[in-house]
Amino acid sequence: MISDLKPYPKYKSSAQAWVGDVPEHWSIVPNRAIFLEVKERNHPDAEMLSVTITRGIVRQKALLAGSSKKDSSNQDKSAYKLVKPRDIAYNKMRAWQGAFGASDFLGIISPAYVVMRLRDAENMPRYFHHLYRTPQFSKEAERWSYGITSDMWSLRPEHFKMIYTPEPPPGEQAAIVRFLDWANGRLERTILAKRRVIALLTEQKQGIIHHAVTRGLDPTVPLKPSGNPWIGDIPKHWEVRRLRFAVDDYGPGIQMGPFGSSLTELQSSDTGYKLFGQENTISGDFTRGVRWITKLQFKKLRKYELTPGDIVLTRKGSIGKARLVPLGIQRGIADSDTIRVRLNGRKVNSLFIVELLHSSTYVQRQLASTQRGAVLGGLNTATIGNIVLVLPPYQEQQALLEGLHLATKELDVIINRVEREIELLREYRTRLVADVVTGKLDVREAAARLPQDEVEPVLEADDLAEDEDGVDDELTEAEA
Repeated sequence: MISDLKPYPKYKSSAQAWVGDVPEHWSIVPNRAIFLEVKERNHPDAEMLSVTITRGIVRQKALLAGSSKKDSSNQDKSAYKLVKPRDIAYNKMRAWQGAFGASDFLGIISPAYVVMRLRDAENMPRYFHHLYRTPQFSKEAERWSYGITSDMWSLRPEHFKMIYTPEPPPGEQAAIVRFLDWANGRLERTILAKRRVIALLTEQKQGIIHHAVTRGLDPTVPLKPSGNPWIGDIPKHWEVRRLRFAVDDYGPGIQMGPFGSSLTELQSSDTGYKLFGQENTISGDFTRGVRWITKLQFKKLRKYELTPGDIVLTRKGSIGKARLVPLGIQRGIADSDTIRVRLNGRKVNSLFIVELLHSSTYVQRQLASTQRGAVLGGLNTATIGNIVLVLPPYQEQQALLEGLHLATKELDVIINRVEREIELLREYRTRLVADVVTGKLDVREAAARLPQDEVEPVLEADDLAEDEDGVDDELTEAEA
């Protein structure tokens, strides 16, 4: 059905670069003609809502469930804004990243957010929900946002009202929403199935790794009790040691990034000195990111510098993700959401320790236990230093790495292929939504042919896992 979609018969110019040409019968109007800003307050007992990048408006309790994030909203919620079903709300500081949503709930949101109500009861809020979360609108929101750096860009309501938006006839908006709910449901079910395949393959891989890093490659080697129920028996000549005993003897081997006012003024263009964060550790790509510091800041914070061979871990959100800092990275420091581990290369192989931190079942159990008990839901240098590791002799560590590579190579190839398939499906979904909501594809006939029981939206696959970029929501009050 999707492959049969065609353009509309006639188009006209929208005079808006982010929209392009639109169907001849569509209107292009400023948002002030579509929306009325509302600031209803004094509902402190209403349910807390959050505006997220990946999901739009969600109940905050659902966002926090099973997450290390904490509710940092004010105790006095009398200034919080009321959101009603059919309202559109957005996060001013994240509008340029797609933090918009149509609400299905009655609740309250941060006073730093903006609430817009449709003037015409026939308009479909879900149409605008899809429209304002497209990459095209995100670029337009960025163009209208103001701030010294990207971390401070704000789309003020008076500027949002000046943006011109396509407004199809209400009946056509309903057809678009109906079709996109169906299409997104089909795509997300496919993505979810592929994620389950990855989970099964990853579980199989972790089983191989756990056996190798606790028993070695020689099945005939004599064993001894490790003293740890998560580990079991280990080769007799191996050691059980805490991570702090494997770090650099000549400096701060385990170092958390800087807190406080030292990094309040970041640069939005390349200064030659980068601020590395969770996005680098999670992705493994140390070229990512748009935060830089000055040379003077770097000199003052030099003890937090990342150098090739260091290990970095995420300490909040998806805690415990570990990466080896590669050769050739730009000079820079780690931020406060990151812990740097600088190992003593004479005692341990850094790649072997990364494999343990990143993939070993017994280490992941320790990290999960730490996360549940952490006061702020995050790791610190003491908890990292106390992680128990099983260490073979130095020469055997390299042999184990080579054996693991051969044992898991085929699984890695399949996992990477399925992850790429998911990435392509997401890219296709993004393009499809953008083409439909801006009128590049006509879905009226396709929507009319859909059986009623096939248009219910399903839970997005991305909703089933904690957001790994850590920027899908704002639970803190950025502005009063």
